[in-house]
Amino acid sequence: MNQPTPSPVVAVTGLWKHYGSTGALSGVSFEVGPGQVFGLLGPNGAGKTTTLECILGLRQPDRGAIHINGLDFRTHSRQAKLMLGAQLQSSRLQDRLTPREALDFFGSFYAEPFESDELLRRFELEPKADAPFASLSGGQRQRLFLALTIVNRPTLLLLDEPTAGLDPQARRELRSLIAGFRAE
Repeated sequence: MNQPTPSPVVAVTGLWKHYGSTGALSGVSFEVGPGQVFGLLGPNGAGKTTTLECILGLRQPDRGAIHINGLDFRTHSRQAKLMLGAQLQSSRLQDRLTPREALDFFGSFYAEPFESDELLRRFELEPKADAPFASLSGGQRQRLFLALTIVNRPTLLLLDEPTAGLDPQARRELRSLIAGFRAE
């Protein structure tokens, strides 16, 4: 007996985006299923970040459709955004803000966030929980940004070059964390 195919978590259809006369996206279409790890690969300037920004609602596409868990992003953007966790290519926090403060602050925007202590433990940030952001290593910063990405218990994670600038050990650790997300 055939199992029904699960609905895609993300469905992008015919996405177009121009900046003046420069075309960033030309009819991009893809689907991502539940539990799937999906990557956008290509050279600089290929439109990967623009695609993610459109999915996140940070940029309006010129044409095309985006559905998140079946919701049309144009008509249900508020509900769709609550299902998303995102880490952009370049992220920054104020130098004096601590990981605990950042997690508590970002968690305050959601009805049922993870507790900051749970995320600090899960992302091995307990020793730096109350240290200023400026004192964190590159790997610790990336782990904090991933913790912030899931503070709202999203059903979909969007990560834009999450291993950029990390040493090989930190990359392995980060990939292990991402595999853990997939298992959940």
